[in-house]
Amino acid sequence: MKISGFSYIRNGFTYQYPYLAAIQSILPLCDEFCIAVGNSSDETRGALVALNDPKIRIIDTVWDETMRGNGKIFAQQANIALNACTGDWLFHIQADEVMHEQDLPTIRAAIESVNDRPDIDGLLFDFLNFHGSYDYLNNTRKQHKKEIRVFRNGINAYAYRDSQGFRKYSSFAAYEAGEKGTKLRVTYVPVPVHHYSFVRPAEQMFQKWAYFRTFYGRDMDEPALHTLAQTETKPAPAAPSKVYDYYDIFRIKRFEGTHPAVMQPYIAAAPNDFDPTKIHHVQSLKDKIIYAIEDRLKHRFGEWKNYKLVK
Repeated sequence: MKISGFSYIRNGFTYQYPYLAAIQSILPLCDEFCIAVGNSSDETRGALVALNDPKIRIIDTVWDETMRGNGKIFAQQANIALNACTGDWLFHIQADEVMHEQDLPTIRAAIESVNDRPDIDGLLFDFLNFHGSYDYLNNTRKQHKKEIRVFRNGINAYAYRDSQGFRKYSSFAAYEAGEKGTKLRVTYVPVPVHHYSFVRPAEQMFQKWAYFRTFYGRDMDEPALHTLAQTETKPAPAAPSKVYDYYDIFRIKRFEGTHPAVMQPYIAAAPNDFDPTKIHHVQSLKDKIIYAIEDRLKHRFGEWKNYKLVK
């Protein structure tokens, strides 16, 4: 049984992705790792080469800047790396997702347990969506709670919409022609993906957020940001930079677990200046009622499920 990891990246340092940690976190589980590296203006590719790991295979790509709708460019890049994989099972890890080393044996055991079960296409994991700092989690309905990250090769599974999830198609040609596809049949594995998308310094977070949202056909600017003059007590610079407003949220919770070892250098270098007392989003009465019911029942109503859970 061979396991292939795959991902994609472009300008990983510019937008402060922990992509090296993401790759290194699952590399012990993989027999190979295929990564589509877009045309970058920083040292993204050089850092991968410097790892000098024979498992890592780089596929050089050029991003189509005209592909600006529904995150299709991300699906395209994920599929390029996916199609280069030769393993029996595929492990997709995104550039801001990291697995904990203590969970790798559980994941391998889960893959082995379903390897001879044709009714199972993949594995479903929990997500820990960090927000503002490495100490807090987004506790709202606005980020995915679970997602597929491991699935079989050779079943015509490709990135669905952007690259958040995957579906099966009759063929790659049908996929490109717009076939809707069918949801993968998965089994749940109780280990989390540590998702570090929203932990950058606020100024860098805005730069990343503003640029990447254009690939969904959205504007660069939006009310969910402030200027440095609005968020700091010191005098504003002559030309204030825009920063992401981490405090426009109404539910967070303290993270009580441990971070993957490969993330320790990132955590040590973080400013750690997120102050939860500054949260200012006003929760509507409707949301208060919904969250109160969900907290009591421990069930999320209307949760997005791009999978079919097989028990």
